[in-house]
Amino acid sequence: MTPGDNGASKPEEEDPFGYLYADGQARGAQPPSSGYGYPNAVNRVRPVGERRYGQQQTAPQQPQGAYGQSTAQYQAPEKQPGAAPTSRQAMRSGGGGGRRGPNTRGLLIGAIAVVAAVVIGISVAMLNGNDDDGKAGNQADASPTQSQEAPPSPKATSTASAGELPKADAVDDAVQLAGGAAPASEIKGAKSAGGSYVGGLNQVGASVTWTVDVPKRGKYTLNVNYGVPGKDANATLTVNGTSQNRPLNLANFAHAPEGDWERGWTHTWANLELQKGSNTVSISCGSGNQCDVNLDQFSLDKGWR
Repeated sequence: MTPGDNGASKPEEEDPFGYLYADGQARGAQPPSSGYGYPNAVNRVRPVGERRYGQQQTAPQQPQGAYGQSTAQYQAPEKQPGAAPTSRQAMRSGGGGGRRGPNTRGLLIGAIAVVAAVVIGISVAMLNGNDDDGKAGNQADASPTQSQEAPPSPKATSTASAGELPKADAVDDAVQLAGGAAPASEIKGAKSAGGSYVGGLNQVGASVTWTVDVPKRGKYTLNVNYGVPGKDANATLTVNGTSQNRPLNLANFAHAPEGDWERGWTHTWANLELQKGSNTVSISCGSGNQCDVNLDQFSLDKGWR
């Protein structure tokens, strides 16, 4: 073994890459033809210093497809020349860089137009209907129909103001007259408005009925102003349809001379049981009564005497 030879019989056996150097090439080193023993290895060995940087390199060869045809390189549709941008690209490239909301103005205008069309259609239909009704009415009998008579209004009710009990004149609307009883004013001295009173009670069946409203159920005293011709009288007292056990005493408490109506004005009273709300109190001339009397005013007091 000589110095620098290291005992190798061939330079390529000493250094497998000796063919890359000038002294190795001088010794006859050759690149391996089998790709260093790897099957199907690509041999792209170049001598040192052969590749130069900065020169234009040859583009790599496109892979071959089946049966020797070249396979076209895939490009996305948006990358194709003349292709329309996708919705995402349009959104990105839009002005302001933000998202645009729904076209509410257009929807509102459309809704208003629909409503207006419906209203116009209804108006036209109503006008046509009115015209038809008018024509039919002209052909029909236009004579007016007779209206029904309104029932008579009920008598008013005497109602007390706050803290007071009802009172009434015998000729008030709250008092109903029947059986020949009627307003009169010939005799002087009555306390009712205008000097009026109710006469005609001197016959069987004549009556005066006072409708009164009280705040609660209980005992009440009925006060009656009346006039007699200087002699005693009496009448039947009925409360809510029930006759009282004793007649109403209409005596000559004024001690007027017999036949003197003007001096015979006086008053009397009776104890009553009334229910809460509306009540009827009647003074009538029944068989066995002495009813030669004129009635002037009525009032109520709480409790019995």
